[in-house]
Amino acid sequence: MNLAASDAKADLLFYLQSARDALLWKLEGLSEYDARRPLTPTGTNLLGLVKHAAGVESGYLGDTFGRPSGEPLALLDFDADPNADMWATADESREDIVGYYRRAWAHSDATIDALELDTVGRVPWWPDGKDEVTLRHAVVRVIADTHRHAGHADILRELIDGTVGMANGNTSLPSSDPSWWEGYRDRLERVAKEAGGRE
Repeated sequence: MNLAASDAKADLLFYLQSARDALLWKLEGLSEYDARRPLTPTGTNLLGLVKHAAGVESGYLGDTFGRPSGEPLALLDFDADPNADMWATADESREDIVGYYRRAWAHSDATIDALELDTVGRVPWWPDGKDEVTLRHAVVRVIADTHRHAGHADILRELIDGTVGMANGNTSLPSSDPSWWEGYRDRLERVAKEAGGRE
């Protein structure tokens, strides 16, 4: 592998791992109920996001490149609940789901390490003739998906207990003072009403 390919892989893995870590951090310190409870009309929940991310990694960075992880893929079980990968059953513990995610990312990292970025794989759930993808494309797709769901997790966790930020110890926010945020939110509400009054 040449240096440029090595650097590209390192960059991709850095951004993938930062999203993985953010997603798991959003579970820390929560009760089983809060980790699982649906907080949107479509049932979005923190533990389900982790389960989904694990399945996405196993599928795109495992099965797609002929490297199945051996883990069952709920997103490919078309006879199961159509959203089976987006929530944890009462029998699936948080440790089970987090362990599954960590195994999935170890398997994904091994795939990225073993193959060149221009290696072509076939996505099993895409239509025939439109199912080819390079490893580079698959990794970027997984990064985008994981960051998207880490953003969902940011909002869900804030709704649960007010915990905010991009990482433990790095909120990336302008203030930690609740009164500052109350004033900020009030200002945004006034602006929204003013703009809405012009409709």
